[in-house]
Amino acid sequence: MKLLLGDEAVALGAVHAGISGVYAYPGTPSTEITEYIQAHAPEVRSRWCTNEKTAMEAALGMSYAGKRALVCMKHVGMNVAADAFVNSAITGVNGGLVVLAADDPSMHSSQNEQDSRFYGKFAMIPILEPSSQQEAYDMMPYAYALSEELKLPVLMRVVTRLAHSRAEIAVREPLAQNALNPDNERTHWVLLPANARRQYASLVEKQSQLLASSEESPYNGSKCKTQGARLGVIACGIAYNYVMENDPQQLGVSVLKVSQYPLPESTIKEFAAQCDALLIAEDGQPMVEEQVKSLLGAGYVLKGRLTGDLPRMGELTPDSVGQALGVVVEPAYTCAQNVMPRPPALCQGCGHRDVYDALNKVAAEYADARIFGDIGCYTLGALPPFRAIDSCVDMGASITMAKGAADAGVHPAIAVIGDSTFTHSGMTGLLDAVNDKSRITVVISDNLTTAMTGGQDSAGTNKFEAICLGLGVEPEHVRVVVPLPKNMEEITHIIREEIEYDGVSVIIPRRECMQTLKRKLRQNKTK
Repeated sequence: MKLLLGDEAVALGAVHAGISGVYAYPGTPSTEITEYIQAHAPEVRSRWCTNEKTAMEAALGMSYAGKRALVCMKHVGMNVAADAFVNSAITGVNGGLVVLAADDPSMHSSQNEQDSRFYGKFAMIPILEPSSQQEAYDMMPYAYALSEELKLPVLMRVVTRLAHSRAEIAVREPLAQNALNPDNERTHWVLLPANARRQYASLVEKQSQLLASSEESPYNGSKCKTQGARLGVIACGIAYNYVMENDPQQLGVSVLKVSQYPLPESTIKEFAAQCDALLIAEDGQPMVEEQVKSLLGAGYVLKGRLTGDLPRMGELTPDSVGQALGVVVEPAYTCAQNVMPRPPALCQGCGHRDVYDALNKVAAEYADARIFGDIGCYTLGALPPFRAIDSCVDMGASITMAKGAADAGVHPAIAVIGDSTFTHSGMTGLLDAVNDKSRITVVISDNLTTAMTGGQDSAGTNKFEAICLGLGVEPEHVRVVVPLPKNMEEITHIIREEIEYDGVSVIIPRRECMQTLKRKLRQNKTK
């Protein structure tokens, strides 16, 4: 037995299923999967990728070679990987390929709470959604066998509450890695229109196999049959736990568990025929609720997020599910009085603090200055005491939004982007700005790591000046500074100079993240 996070259970399950490579870009709540494999399975090829698209493509390449691969990302990373992800259902796979998407209902550390199951449905591939850490571990060999049987990638979806909670896991003997066996059928992989049409027709034909697999799946089926039950519950993924915590048998409620998609339609119809109404419990958007409504018709009584019986937004809880089942839920605790809120803040000594101090000082000299932010721990510059950034939309948007604002006449238009985010999604925006000779100033705040997710390697470390020059930024307008209070006069002077340049300029404030520095100092002291 092992005590593991849900993420770690996924990781160990994948290793024991015989994967040869894991490809990922760090993003909460998925990061610990790759970190666990890196720490415990040196035989598995693993290095952080520049973004989720490159990760998906590398995993597909390993599958092409006949070996099993895992690709991991958080839900918004699915947007970045979507091109390769959707097309991988058209090419099909050779070695088993599992795409792990970690969703974040309630947006604990995200810009939205999109539901990755829609991506699986859109791509028309099998989806697995474990309800527990043990199931997350057990599903991995099943997922790879299913992938190789159907010759399709499999999407596995977990949520924050499962990813970041621990449970004891019973482990099994690991499987050996697949032998090298590159695919010899080129037409599967060359998506010229003629080939793609044939492959798409094959994918459509496979839908009956996917449905049959779901109907027979060990992860779908009745878990609580109550004679004469008027209310039935379809419980998906982690929501199954919340239903069972409310003792549905005592409440006279029947339960159908669904953890594999497409929906097992015959099973659902048979289950619904035994009840007068159904409650759909799913942690995420009402995907299943909408499909079941279509399946059973308008006359059947359905309850769920769309009807207000469960909250329309945010993650479910045992209490919210209990209330929907008619349980009188007493408040478990009362909030303490007179406790000051403690919003997140940049670390003491962080170089981003000095960057924002300098930017605020210079921006105050202009009536219409705008600072466009990006995704990273420096996004905290939007909060007091800095209140320094005017936007933060998605990875890489700082540069392209600054460009668009400058095109419209905003001056100065300043972009603030981190080192890892710049290589993830910022380089193409900078190339657009260079090609259009946009009057923007780009600040690449370089702390030599991917700090927000715990200090993983940053793809562009020690390469940023070369990248900017290669993209066409004029050498005299690529400036490097050390963000320290003693250098404030120099930094503000450089910012003023570059703001007034009629073109693209890049300022790179570079100082190591305080957290990784402390970690190194502790390690050196231990040695």
